[in-house]
Amino acid sequence: MSKIADLLGSEAKNLLEHKCNTIPKESLHLPGGDFVDRVFSKSDRNNRVLGNLEWLYYHGRLKGSGYVSILPVDQGIEHSAGASFAPNPAYFDPENIVKLAIEGGCNGVASTLGVLGLVSRKFAHKIPFIVKINHNEFLSYPNRYDQKMFASIKQCWDMGAVGVGATVYFGSEESTRQIEEVSAAFDEAQSLGLFTVLWCYLRNSGFKKDGVDYHTAADLTSQANHLGVTIHADLIKQKMATNNGGFTAVNFSKTSKLVYEKLSSDHPIDLVRYQIAGCYMGRIGMINSGGESGQNDLQQAVRTAVINKRAGGQGLISGRKAFQKPMKDGIELLNAIQDVYLDKSVTIA
Repeated sequence: MSKIADLLGSEAKNLLEHKCNTIPKESLHLPGGDFVDRVFSKSDRNNRVLGNLEWLYYHGRLKGSGYVSILPVDQGIEHSAGASFAPNPAYFDPENIVKLAIEGGCNGVASTLGVLGLVSRKFAHKIPFIVKINHNEFLSYPNRYDQKMFASIKQCWDMGAVGVGATVYFGSEESTRQIEEVSAAFDEAQSLGLFTVLWCYLRNSGFKKDGVDYHTAADLTSQANHLGVTIHADLIKQKMATNNGGFTAVNFSKTSKLVYEKLSSDHPIDLVRYQIAGCYMGRIGMINSGGESGQNDLQQAVRTAVINKRAGGQGLISGRKAFQKPMKDGIELLNAIQDVYLDKSVTIA
């Protein structure tokens, strides 16, 4: 705890001692070593999906804890390979991506069909593979933002992947088509025994209002999560909430004043807890993203992990903070994140 508190600095007391008075922790389905038995075994997921989920939860340094640490590397498409890998060109090579996940103690590695397919015979039996099946390619001019399918479910299954991941840009003009495509793909994946992970992102220029960016508002992202679990996501990946009141500020859709007066507050842990409420009160785990790489990556990653864990989340997915530096430093950062989830003194708020 002392190392975690040191990294949190002046925020340590506020984050480590906060008591949530919004949605009580007793209302949540919290992570634990029995999560697959306690939650998924009662669902319509088939035995192969249950087995692959169990491997994910019982792999890496966090095995058996109910928490997950996943290395995601699809930024070569989503942000361009040059922008993503120039800080450490070793990660142009797919093998180094998987090696970082293994040596970093991750539960699984998520990447593109090309990356994972090229090294599947060497690594698919050593660490859970999660193939990202759709992407926003970043070479069209002018740049546009639309998630399009890059891989088939059969290709993922053939290489020995145990899960698939996809993104939906909720709120965008293309979201209806994306929802339909991803829902159909998830249905096929689960029928073959692959679990599903959904990147529940918001994208609409209208979500920026009066100088405030509501793409990470707790109310909007929680609703995105709720749509994501509706199309059978087994795990939700969401950006950490940083504000609230997106529905009221943009003045669209429907909400309730109780969302802001009773079910959430301005505290970061309470904001993330409301995101988890959208995931069927934690029956579907929510992992937050580590964000882009910057000056204080270690401190920021640990801060995000503490907030996610204390809110009732299920882990962290950290890409650029881990691979845009020497592998040794990337492993240290991944381990620091995992240490938060392994530290029993960091409790649910």
